[in-house]
Amino acid sequence: MDYERFMTLVQQMTKLDRAAAERATQATLTTLAEHLSKTEAADVMERLPPELQGYLHTDTGPRGFSPEEFVRRMAERGGTDPETAERHAAAVFSVVRMAVGPDEFADVEGQLGKDYAPLLSGRSVLDPIDAFLTRVAERAGITTEEARRITEAVLETLAERIAPGDADDLASYLPLALHPALHRGKIHPHPRMTVQDFAFRVADRAEVPIEEAAREIPAVFTVLREDVGDEFFDVTVQLPEEYRPLMGVARAHHRT
Repeated sequence: MDYERFMTLVQQMTKLDRAAAERATQATLTTLAEHLSKTEAADVMERLPPELQGYLHTDTGPRGFSPEEFVRRMAERGGTDPETAERHAAAVFSVVRMAVGPDEFADVEGQLGKDYAPLLSGRSVLDPIDAFLTRVAERAGITTEEARRITEAVLETLAERIAPGDADDLASYLPLALHPALHRGKIHPHPRMTVQDFAFRVADRAEVPIEEAAREIPAVFTVLREDVGDEFFDVTVQLPEEYRPLMGVARAHHRT
């Protein structure tokens, strides 16, 4: 893939003008170079257009860091906010995948780890944080700012209730801006939390009355179920029957 084709694809995915798309590409590749080994950076470099290869040059070993730190560094380099940087990175990575081929990109994925899935899969382009929160807000009849508070409160509390590995798997399907809430919850596990405790913790964290939290929590779970798909089953099987109404799911009917 030549440079012109590469940049045209980035522009189409990000809706940026040429100069801004070039800045986003430079910020992504420069930050990627900080995370890769010298050997892997060289392997990726030789498959990219010559105009981009210099951004991946590195004289140091890999300095692993979280995807949240990745987008923070990108935002700083590109002069944007982290959520914009996340969308830009996802778009650039999508084009890098096309340029270097699936086998080489799989090596990049292996070095970055599964926490980078929202960036590397392109999900951060298709369903960024603002789109996710808009769907929660529409279902709950609240503002997007209120939707963010209730969503983060639900995720933090859910991460306390479920197994840490399942919280990590859940994070891989969600926008990076929602990951910190899951990470906070994992620090203080509470696997025996009742549904009443769950609702009260969410209400306290979102700073809303318990009645309001009870109305809004099902909207968050509904959007999670839409986005996560089969992985959501691994979450729900850990929650007892009493949680079903809170998740927007009807209770199972038992024969007597």
